[in-house]
Amino acid sequence: MSQGPRTGLAAVSSALLAMSRHLEVRDVLKTIVASARELLDAQYAALGVPDDHGGFAQFVVDGVSEEQWKAIGPLPRQHGILASMLHEARAERLADVRKDPRFEGWPSAHPELADFLGLPIRDGDEIIGALFLANKNCPRPDGACGFTEDDEELLAILAQHAAIALTNARLYERSRELTIAEERSRLAHELHDAVSQKLFSLRLTAQAAAALVDRDPGRAKGELQQVAALAAEAADELRAAVVELRPAALDEDGLVATLRTQIQVLDRAHSARVTFDSRGVRALPAAQEDALLRVAQEALHNALRHSGADHVDVSLDKRGSGAVLRVTDDGSGFDPRGVRRAGRHLGLVSMRDRASGVGGRLTVESAPGKGTTIEMEVPGG
Repeated sequence: MSQGPRTGLAAVSSALLAMSRHLEVRDVLKTIVASARELLDAQYAALGVPDDHGGFAQFVVDGVSEEQWKAIGPLPRQHGILASMLHEARAERLADVRKDPRFEGWPSAHPELADFLGLPIRDGDEIIGALFLANKNCPRPDGACGFTEDDEELLAILAQHAAIALTNARLYERSRELTIAEERSRLAHELHDAVSQKLFSLRLTAQAAAALVDRDPGRAKGELQQVAALAAEAADELRAAVVELRPAALDEDGLVATLRTQIQVLDRAHSARVTFDSRGVRALPAAQEDALLRVAQEALHNALRHSGADHVDVSLDKRGSGAVLRVTDDGSGFDPRGVRRAGRHLGLVSMRDRASGVGGRLTVESAPGKGTTIEMEVPGG
């Protein structure tokens, strides 16, 4: 190791703590490769998670620019030395990877790699990934590898903790998927019960109105007014359920596109004018995007159902390395101090919990007759 014991230990500790902070698999992978490259002072680092079809489900690099990575082309296959690490589950420390008989070449845009250090990442008997570095930043004798036995031992420690971090991240994602599935199932049952009851009442009331049209037009008119009211209630139940569902589009299209689509739907469905604007926001960690979407939905629900607003404006802007969401309405407003005394009014406690759960903060500005602004800021991932 090129660092002294105290400095090296602090650096390892920082790297392991950084791994443990992330819950999404992609974030964990990025942290592992960046930490490995920094700690072992290499030009390049990469980590591949194999799939069941001879390729890689995920492949993360550090030390290669986005432009270089795009020029390199498709993800590598499981061949050569990568396959050896995955299938034979052993470390590889080579003076020049290009001279190894298993070397099969690389695309023309690929950087030139020489000395090489790689290790499998294991979860028990299962190989769940391969972590490797290349081009140690140090002088080296002719024909010798720049990576040392100490480097290999340090990378082995990182690989062990990488296995734990990856396994935890996978469990978290599976847990979140199950939670979303359970929530969708619960909402489906609630939607079925609530709307079915409304539609049943609607049908009975319409039948009664039809029977009264000829002999008692006055009562028939009253029944028809009840039909209109029941239809409006059913529509409200549907809107509330649609807003509460977490759309699959969040994973496919990202937060900005998902918010824009939902707000266009709400603008058409309500008499209030609902607008959306976004500036400079790029992809955020999945947990942060989910929390921002949920808070936006809750704030929109409050503004459209309770405030009597004519206009609701939503903005999502870049702030530092993170983002800030702002939902502003010109409705009736309220006294935030009174809300705190009343407890869980307007879902504010839930929104604050969502914000704090991803390291963000929520602020509420409102006054009777002055409208409401709800702002949520999250840090960068």
